[in-house]
Amino acid sequence: MKNKFRLMIILLTAVFPALAQDLTTVPDGGNKKASVSERIGITDVSLHYDRPAVKGREGKIWGQLVAYGFSDPGFGTSKAAPWRAGANENTTINFSTDVQVEGKPLAAGTYALFIAVEEQQATVIFSKNATSWGSFFYDPKEDALRVTVKPVATTEKTERLKYEFSDETENSATISLSWEFLRIPFRVAVDLPNTQWDSFQKELRSNKGFNANAWVQAINFAVANNIHLEEALQMSNYAINGVFVGQKNFKTLSAKAAVLKKLNRNPEAEALMKEALPMATMQELHTYGRQMLAAKQPAVALEAFQLNAKKNPNVFTTNMGLARGYSANGDFKNAAKYAKAALLQAPDAQNKTAIEGYIKSLEAGKDIN
Repeated sequence: MKNKFRLMIILLTAVFPALAQDLTTVPDGGNKKASVSERIGITDVSLHYDRPAVKGREGKIWGQLVAYGFSDPGFGTSKAAPWRAGANENTTINFSTDVQVEGKPLAAGTYALFIAVEEQQATVIFSKNATSWGSFFYDPKEDALRVTVKPVATTEKTERLKYEFSDETENSATISLSWEFLRIPFRVAVDLPNTQWDSFQKELRSNKGFNANAWVQAINFAVANNIHLEEALQMSNYAINGVFVGQKNFKTLSAKAAVLKKLNRNPEAEALMKEALPMATMQELHTYGRQMLAAKQPAVALEAFQLNAKKNPNVFTTNMGLARGYSANGDFKNAAKYAKAALLQAPDAQNKTAIEGYIKSLEAGKDIN
């Protein structure tokens, strides 16, 4: 019995230390944990970092608390370490797709973010080692990218270090570190058309690829951005004839025609549109006519509006189409005639007011498009 008791004590002593874990507390030094993220195009960018405070050390942050350049931290293996760009463990940044930072390419992934700060410039470093604690073990061989940027002095004090996004466009944004009276910005941009195209290719291999409309969406995107046209042409054939997927209708045929036109295969495109137009719904015909107006092809637009009126006579949409079509071709008399017919069918006060303005313009011999 004594031997069994001793064995139990030994086992408990061995197991309990292995199970012991530190309880969750606030970060060392009161440095608050934070994260910030934003989508640039379809690329998700996120940062995770700890926020040290100035704590009355104005004038002692840059060049003192944060050493200039690369320095020996006195611990770890690095003898020339940059600043960890925050506090405690590594500041990390993640890109869900490939990006460009200050015009230089950087692959999708998670990186440690380091900064070597100087008085007139700063070197922003993206390291493949994103799991270390600070920069004590920094190794330049693990750098994925370095870019040089210019720090900006500010008049407004930032008590706690922060990262934020600004100057956003459809395909870019500036990410800035701000602390005390200094801001360190770097620009991130994405190749939105090709990134979007790559995303479409992946999605079309999922359950979304069993819908012909999804293929049409990708094809139309390629046409609008003038990219991957040969691939889009192959996809258009699949959207029309693919097993379980293909549909021969206005959307699929007109999408293929648009690709053919971009490839300067105009006779084939025109023949395909002649086949497609009779299949179109009222709204599809009207939209196609408006697109032809925008493309400065008024004769083609009028043909579409006339076909629509023949299939769907004397309704608001087709009368407005004829008004626009005749106006674009300089026949203001007929255009006014159909605008007046549409006025009686206007679905709401806003449309009625707009059409009244169109009629005045037409009677004055002015195009309403």
